[in-house]
Amino acid sequence: MLSFQQYIGGAFEDADATFDSLDPATGTPWALMPAASAADVDRAVTAAEAAFLSPEWAGMSATQRGKLLMRLADLVAENAPKLAELETRDTGKIIRETSAQIAYVAEYYRYYAGLADKIEGAHLPIDKPDMEVWLRREPVGVVAAIVPWNSQLFLSAVKIGPALAAGCTVVLKASEEGPAPMLEFARIFDQAGFPPGVFNVITGGPEAGAALTSHPKVAHVAFTGGPETARHIVRNSAENLASTSLELGGKSPFIVFDDADLESAVNAQVSGIFAATGQSCVAGSRLVIQKGIKDAFLKRLKEKAEAVVIGAPDDMATEVGPLCTLKQRDHALRLIGASLQAGAKLVTGGSVPEGEGFYFPPTVLDCSGAPEAPCLSTEFFGPVLSVVTFETEAEALEIANSTAFGLASGVFTRNLTRAHRMIRGIRAGIVWVNTYRAVSPIAPFGGHGLSGHGREGGLQAALDYTKVKSVWLRTSDEAIPDPFVMR
Repeated sequence: MLSFQQYIGGAFEDADATFDSLDPATGTPWALMPAASAADVDRAVTAAEAAFLSPEWAGMSATQRGKLLMRLADLVAENAPKLAELETRDTGKIIRETSAQIAYVAEYYRYYAGLADKIEGAHLPIDKPDMEVWLRREPVGVVAAIVPWNSQLFLSAVKIGPALAAGCTVVLKASEEGPAPMLEFARIFDQAGFPPGVFNVITGGPEAGAALTSHPKVAHVAFTGGPETARHIVRNSAENLASTSLELGGKSPFIVFDDADLESAVNAQVSGIFAATGQSCVAGSRLVIQKGIKDAFLKRLKEKAEAVVIGAPDDMATEVGPLCTLKQRDHALRLIGASLQAGAKLVTGGSVPEGEGFYFPPTVLDCSGAPEAPCLSTEFFGPVLSVVTFETEAEALEIANSTAFGLASGVFTRNLTRAHRMIRGIRAGIVWVNTYRAVSPIAPFGGHGLSGHGREGGLQAALDYTKVKSVWLRTSDEAIPDPFVMR
């Protein structure tokens, strides 16, 4: 088996313990991974703090930080094939997606490279004539970045990029499920020329996570994952009063009106729920469809779902690979069973195929007669779509907002005024109109409610890694007046 090391203070080293990583396509161990202890976490945070305070990093100009990020972007692009191969091997994501996604990840580092010297303060038109007052934006300090196994190179770039552009340092905890690409990314980062300790990578389970998020030297926690883990992180951050940005799960509505281009909407729905084997926080997992076109839509969708190529994730012909873990597959089976008992009807899929690995087929559940089916409110994190119908625009909006989540949504209609009404009414951080699952480093993403708070991507993400300092400069040479009266 291959063996990986953690990256602390600019050096690669073994952790106090290790664990096997399983290949989701076979269910067998393929690599030995480091499991960080609380002591390992402390050393990583200490190294990040030392780097943050060092003249090599703290004294570096923003323009030079941008040049280092540009160098990192070039290295990511050069090494994209190897990173894609490792992510596919360790998580089961198909190679055609990891290859394209990781090549695009380089654009996120390029975006933040260009933004590094454009994070500006402001001059205030203060109401005191003998004062000059301005605002400085300064880095918050050590950032704890915690990413899940799905799309982790992308989900880490939207944290690492803006944090380093702002002048922070980072300790990244890779998921214990499939950490290989992040540990390999550390080797690429090591070549970019950053001072030691600016970026550190560890991996491990709850012990490492708790030690990191409660560490007194951590100033900000950037987390992507589930709401329950996020609650633990918020509790842990009470120890250090660290700020948090939380990008959590979703139960996103995919709303189709009867005037939509059906072929385009069906293709987008396939992308929204079956791409990445449904293992995406923005998965369009609730099809909210106008009653008159339900049968025609589901007929086309069923045909496409059953024609999806399920196979080995390293085969470029494969369209749906295995789920990352056996736990996910078991969760999907339990939730489907409970939903069928509640009155949902199986349109296609729903059973585990024969053979090795954690495979699960594209599945569609018709819940139009079962409004209490748990599949409508619980995230699968797999290729399972739940279908409900509506008659009026108001009903569609009510269904779309009938969830504690609020991350993403899709609206398909040719009616421009209706589209604008839906955009205003949907409670979600992202609304895609006549498209789905599109991203860019220029556009922020994030959610509301149980989908978290804060934004990743865009200028706003970089600002979230800064704190504002107010500077007052008195310009008068006269003696300070009455010291017992506030100016």
